[in-house]
Parts: sequence; C-alpha cells; structure tokens
Amino acid sequence: MTEYEIEFKKDIFNSVYYPFLDDQTRIQIFFGGASSGKSIFTIGQRVLYDLLQGGRNYLCCRNTARTIRVSIFNELTKAITKYNLSSLFKINRSDMSVTCVNGYQALTTGLDDVEKVKSTTPEKGVLTDILIEEATEITQNDYKQLKLRLRGESGGLNKRITFVFNPIFKSHWIYKLFFQGWIDGKNIYRKNDLAILKTTYKDNNFLEPDDIKSLEDETDDYTYQVYTLGNWGVLGGIIFTNWIVKDLINDPIFKTFDIFHNGLDFGYSNDPTAYNRMYYHAASKHLYIINEWHETGVTNDKIAEALKPLLDGDTVVCDSAEPKSIAELNNYGISATGARKGKDSVIHGIQWLQQQKIVIDRQCQNTINEFEQYHWLKDKNGEDTNKPIDKYNHHIDGIRYACEELMLASETEVELIGETAVSLADW
Repeated sequence: MTEYEIEFKKDIFNSVYYPFLDDQTRIQIFFGGASSGKSIFTIGQRVLYDLLQGGRNYLCCRNTARTIRVSIFNELTKAITKYNLSSLFKINRSDMSVTCVNGYQALTTGLDDVEKVKSTTPEKGVLTDILIEEATEITQNDYKQLKLRLRGESGGLNKRITFVFNPIFKSHWIYKLFFQGWIDGKNIYRKNDLAILKTTYKDNNFLEPDDIKSLEDETDDYTYQVYTLGNWGVLGGIIFTNWIVKDLINDPIFKTFDIFHNGLDFGYSNDPTAYNRMYYHAASKHLYIINEWHETGVTNDKIAEALKPLLDGDTVVCDSAEPKSIAELNNYGISATGARKGKDSVIHGIQWLQQQKIVIDRQCQNTINEFEQYHWLKDKNGEDTNKPIDKYNHHIDGIRYACEELMLASETEVELIGETAVSLADW
C-alpha cells in the first residue's frame, strides 16, 4: 500500500483541541457554546487526519438524513478543499461519503433510516468510529443501537464514539448518563473510558469580530448560558409541553391523512425560511406535523422550487408582513396567501396550540428544536411574563399561520354551544 505523508501543521488547529487529535478514549464528548470550533475539529480535521493515517473508518450521523448534507458532509468537503487534499479523497455526493485513496472511508447516515444504519459497512476493514453531530437530537435508544455497529476486528485500534453538541437541558439523557462526575467551572473531565471537553467561542481563534459580538450581545438568559457560555441550561417557562415525537411517516395512521395545512415563515440571512405541513384531526384535537423545510439565504424563486413537491398543489399560508414575497411565490406557481394575524394573534395562536395534542414526525428536527426551547420572556426579577421570546419560533409561527382557519372553526363551534370564546373581531 502506498503511504502518504501529509503534514498537518499545528497552527491550523485551535490549541484546546490539539491534544485530542490522537486520543484513543472510547467515549469522547465535545460540547459547549456556539462557534467554538468543535465541529470543525471533530469532522473537518480529525476525521480526515484519521483516514489518512489508515485503519479507521467513520460513520458520521445525525438524527435525520436530510440534515447531513448541510452539516457533516459540507464540513468534510470544505475541509478537503481548504487543506488541498482533493487529490487524496474521492467525494461521493449522492450517498454523501468520502473515501481516502488508501481505501478508508467516512460514511454518513441519518438515524431516521434504521435499515441503512444496520447495513452500513465500509469497503475496507470495519467501522472503528461513530461520530454523532448535534448529539442532543438523538434518543438514548439510538445511542444503544449505534454501539452495536462497532463490531469486528479493528487491528488493535480502540473503537470510539464521539459526541458533538451544544448543551440544552440538564434533564437530557446525555447529561444523566455521562455528566454525573462533571464539575461546573471546569473544561475537561476524564474517567476510565470517558473524556469530556467543554469549549466556547473564546477557544476559537478563527472567529470574526461580528461573530463574537453577536454571542456577547445576547440578552436572553437561557440562550446566553447555553450558546454563549456553553452551559447546560435549566429552562423554566417552557411554552409547549403538550407534544411528542413519533415516526409518523411509517405509522399506519399516516395513510388516513387527507386534508393538509401548510405554513411558511419568511427569513433570509440570520433567520431561516421555515415551512411545515400538517394534518389536523378535530375530533381528537390531534395536530400532526409531518414535514418541514428549513433554509437560510434563499430567494423566493428557490423557495418556490423547494415547496412545489412538498405542497402537491395545496395552498400555503405565509407571513402577511411580506406581501411582495407572497406575490412572487404566486408568480412562481405556488398557491400562497397571507395570514390574517391581527391583535394578540401570537398569544391566541399559542393558547390554541397549547390545547391540542401535538405529534411531530422525527424527521422535523428543526421544528422539534423550537418546541423544546420556545419559552416566555422573563422580567427584570426573573419572573415569566406573558410574552414569548422572539427566538426558536420560525416553524412555530408558520404552524400558527397554517392553523388560523382551524382556530376560527374552533371558536365558531364554542360560540354555537354558548361558551365564552375569543372575539372574532380580534383576528
């Protein structure tokens, strides 16, 4: 076998990560704040380094397959270009894999495709490494299933599982399983076959001043603690607790869905354009959220192109604050209309959603993230107000728009039986 001597200069690494380049600990956790460089190191640097060394094959995964291309796969391919390694790696864009000239591979998969996970096998050798990006998205059962994939003779190399994530809540299974010996205020923990490294934006020497300012100027306490300081959050005032996650697409109930509701919240640079498709069963008050689309930096022609196959000719209800965008979507062949909104429509919409039983398909990860973190603003004394935070709400806003007709129908039914209802004049 031809040997390749590639020099990875030390100055391309953030110094906090460099000691982990050859770390053999079985379970490694890289967590902390946003923009700390943890994904760049674990995916864009260490994976390529290990493949070039030979002997290691990676399975890189996230909760849903649709998020792989814009995260793990992009990180790998950008790094190959950045470090001038294109002649040493074959990039397969259809199955989103990377193969080194020595035959070792980085394969990718979403955990929503169980059969694909079970059948994933590298062309040469065995899987030695599993890397889980945004690991707080997966379930503990997913983790147990992934551990079963690390089987077979590995030529003396330690097999490893690497977690990469921003922390969310101390009630999360990852915290309960791995962080019982963790001491807040420290940045590293080691015990037996476990190594944990916490980093923040201050550990990333390659950030732009605007990136730093955005993190330091955060005013919401939970967001500041989690995404700026990288701390596990204790989040009170959660707005929605009436929801669960299921594999709806493979559930027999999915075949009974007939009339769909669609909502779209516009975004561009910092905020995403967020779309959801849903079905409502009025008798049981079940709202099934079955699909999502989530992108930043897209123009209206690209939005229309993405939505056409998802809408299947149905109408989508959009944020009425952007009539020009709605008109353009219609020009591009989308049946789009503006939401009514009106006085206190946000609160009314939240109250209606709180009265439903919400079921979210496991593929709708961005929607799940919002339902986990959408919370009430706090006043100067730390008490919850009756106003929601203007974050973690892009999909939720689109869902409210899509459900406006359902809300009006519900109010009409209540009026007919003589109960007190929100005045329709407020809408």
